[in-house]
Amino acid sequence: MKPNQKIQLTLQAYNELKKELEEIKDTSLQAAINRVSLARESGDISENSEYDAAQDELAWFSGRLEELSDILNRSTIVENTKSSTEVGVGSIVKIEVGGSLHEFTIVGEWEADPAAKKISQESPLGKALMGKKPGETVNVEAPAGNIVYAIKEIN
Repeated sequence: MKPNQKIQLTLQAYNELKKELEEIKDTSLQAAINRVSLARESGDISENSEYDAAQDELAWFSGRLEELSDILNRSTIVENTKSSTEVGVGSIVKIEVGGSLHEFTIVGEWEADPAAKKISQESPLGKALMGKKPGETVNVEAPAGNIVYAIKEIN
């Protein structure tokens, strides 16, 4: 991702990231700092595995804090264009491919999670589905060849 590139998020995802950021700022980061301090007091830090683990945890929370701040500063909230007549961000789409039904939620690219059936509007399938209506089909070029998806329902 390019620096300063806008990140599209749904309002729900924006609020979840903001909540995580506040939790890190309010509790997790301070707890990690306290663990480093306690581990440092345990003696020689050159061979102190507790100190090393506490430092790693502190570095992780600091990095995550920076990452979340950057994401939230660069994000634009995508209007939920959810409709039952046309696929948009926020739509839950039931599609048929190869005789079996699948259900996907169309989301902004940062919140995509294929394992949870959340696909980005910027993914090949997401792009193909955007603006389509129930009863239409879309063709998506995949490494295995051209795949035809039939849109059955939009919620």
